[in-house]
Amino acid sequence: MNGTYILVLKLNSRKNIKVGVLGEIKFKKGFYCYVGSAIGDTKIENRCRRHLKKKKVTKWHIDYLRKEAEITEIFAIPSKKKEECEIAEKILRKADSFIPRFGSSDCNCKSHLFYFKDKKSLSKLSSIFSRGIRIYQKI
Repeated sequence: MNGTYILVLKLNSRKNIKVGVLGEIKFKKGFYCYVGSAIGDTKIENRCRRHLKKKKVTKWHIDYLRKEAEITEIFAIPSKKKEECEIAEKILRKADSFIPRFGSSDCNCKSHLFYFKDKKSLSKLSSIFSRGIRIYQKI
């Protein structure tokens, strides 16, 4: 399946994390939503399997955060075309804040990583999540 995916991550405490060329970023305790895509030969399932692994070569911005944060859910939005930026823009409007330039070095988006202070705040994304298919949920 091709399309866009949303990783929902939980960070249990404040952390300063060095994120490649972005440098050290102060991450707050709470939830983060990362928007990515898998188009063409890359399948969402394969990309998300990689994100679920803790030990891997650090390649993308999300890999740095992933070392510290736990993935709690993954939603897939199947599509033949790239909708990553459109979905990121919708999430940005509902987020408590965002990490500038995170995951968006190949586009003009402000970010592809968005912060939500708690589950109640995260629930503002229910209409976006309902568009997708939950492909992972941590029990």
